Amino acid sequence: MDRQPLPPDDARAWLDVDLDALRRNARRIAAHSGTRLTPVVKADAYGVGAPAVARALEGEAPWGFAVATVTEGVALRAAGVTRPILVCPPVLPAEFPAAAASKLTLALGQGGHVDQWKAAGGTAWHLSIDTGMSRAGVRWDEVDAMHAAALRWAPEGAFTHFMAAERGEASMTEQEERFRAALAQLPERPLLLHAENSAAAARRTSRYDFIRPGVFLYGVGSGPGAQLLPEPVVAVRARITDVRRVERGESVSYDAQWIAHGSRRIATVGLGYADGYLRALGNRAHMLLRGKRVNVVGVVTMDMTMIDVTDVPCEIGDTVTVMGADGDDVITAEELAALVPASPYELLTGLHLRLMRRYAGSGA
Repeated sequence: MDRQPLPPDDARAWLDVDLDALRRNARRIAAHSGTRLTPVVKADAYGVGAPAVARALEGEAPWGFAVATVTEGVALRAAGVTRPILVCPPVLPAEFPAAAASKLTLALGQGGHVDQWKAAGGTAWHLSIDTGMSRAGVRWDEVDAMHAAALRWAPEGAFTHFMAAERGEASMTEQEERFRAALAQLPERPLLLHAENSAAAARRTSRYDFIRPGVFLYGVGSGPGAQLLPEPVVAVRARITDVRRVERGESVSYDAQWIAHGSRRIATVGLGYADGYLRALGNRAHMLLRGKRVNVVGVVTMDMTMIDVTDVPCEIGDTVTVMGADGDDVITAEELAALVPASPYELLTGLHLRLMRRYAGSGA
């Protein structure tokens, strides 16, 4: 992304989204895995914007898209997505009619739900198999309980989810052994098997029919051991809304947690924790102003964050890069998350609550 891009005229803070980088990330992880994609676009594509992401990735010929709720799937259909949409977490039977009306594919792990889903007009389902996450799906050693339901209506697919792919192959190997044992208890192999999330897909060639990358697509890496690093996709930028001088001994923001040790110039940035910029980043994080790092000072407030700009000329209306690249430097989601500490997933998915998105790249 270009240094200091011209901001939208009416925005105090926004996301810059590079759709070309998103597509390159998708192509790289698909080529590395050797199989098709089913991009995970839950939580509004991790805050990036699910309709725009789906349109951008349509040209990569994905099998479909994965979401977390029926509501998300219905919204994608309304946006014109026609490929399969898989709702991966459990869905309550009360939601079956809405899911069927939008021709969503549900992940099921209870025999009774299979019959209810069919009665509601469902057209396809995938068997969710718990091999170690212990949060959803039928346990790997209890899949025989699904045998009768699978005989009445065969699942189109079956899947599991790796709990610790970032830590290496050992836990994945154990989970895959459980997955194979579970599949052996079914009347026949489902047409589609899938397991790899971003962390697994960035570490090895796929052994299944498609991968389910999520955060990698949006520019967040998978830690040590990953064979691929994604390109940055999202930058968070905001405007300076105030500039003032504070003198020695004067404080900035709530609870006087930052005290000036001399005459300092403080700028207020029009972004706060209600926009997803975590409150805990106060007195810890940096922002980029004219390609230079400046300190975040004081407690991050709901709508404003203060930075020390004593050494960098600026004025009201100037653009600050909160996350992303400016000049030769970059602030990543991983860097910010490590300061809290938090998961970069939390930070990325939260950075859209009040922020407009500006898309760049072909198809934007």
